[in-house]
Amino acid sequence: MMSATSLIPVILPLALFCIMLGVGMSVELHAFRQTLQQPRLLLTGVLLQLIGLPILGGLVIWLFQLPPLLACGLMILTLAPGGATSNMITYLARGDTALSICLTAMAGIITPISLPLFSAMAIDFWLGDGSDFDFPVLQTMAKLALVSLLPALLGSALRHFYPDFCLRSAFAVKLITVLFMVLVVVGLVKQNGQQLLGLIPDLLWVLLSLLVLAMLLGWLIAKCQGRSQQSAVTLSIEVGIQNAAIALLLTAGILQNTEMAAVALFYGVLMNLPALLLIIWRNRLGLRWASA
Repeated sequence: MMSATSLIPVILPLALFCIMLGVGMSVELHAFRQTLQQPRLLLTGVLLQLIGLPILGGLVIWLFQLPPLLACGLMILTLAPGGATSNMITYLARGDTALSICLTAMAGIITPISLPLFSAMAIDFWLGDGSDFDFPVLQTMAKLALVSLLPALLGSALRHFYPDFCLRSAFAVKLITVLFMVLVVVGLVKQNGQQLLGLIPDLLWVLLSLLVLAMLLGWLIAKCQGRSQQSAVTLSIEVGIQNAAIALLLTAGILQNTEMAAVALFYGVLMNLPALLLIIWRNRLGLRWASA
């Protein structure tokens, strides 16, 4: 178990606050309204994030027969959809950035309620009622609302009333977020380096499988609905790229468990591999489709 005196429980909420503030500051009302004119596409994305991915995560856990703590960590990860990273990847991969940001904003509204409830259910299922974990559901809901919902709303208000300020300060917000996340990763590795290294063989193929299957799921559902290449790329990213920072907040900051936190930590690194391949394909190898 990680030390309760660690700065991680303090730094992680600050990092998340900056991430969601940046998401809110990037939401343009006219783009949001245009996305709302496609309610079926928006609903599809939300359902894939909130229902499809956890089901897929359960399938991966069953296929690889993960031990209980790692299974809980993986389920918590699948319950934390979207994030600023997925918005950036969508932009670089020539996806529908407005749709990506809208899905992230909606996840920021729903996650403070859904994530604690379903995480508690996952812990009870895999660890049993007799486990040593006392998951504070209501306290977690309040904390997530403060670090995800509140800054997203604040950022949206700033974008509406002070658009020039938001454009000027966007880089600074991203830089502060990166610095906070680097501190978190360094702290986790410093405190639990040997244990984390020992978990790599157990998690490498599990997380890669989840990433690839989730991205394929988003892509296939979009194409089955007859969506454009741009929309398919966006759903692929939004379903495949999770909010590792929120998962770390729960596993490292609240539950303070190294095995669970390792899932989100390694995922945060590995998710860049398929994302990079997608970006290269869309910008170099797939130029003839890029405008689809």
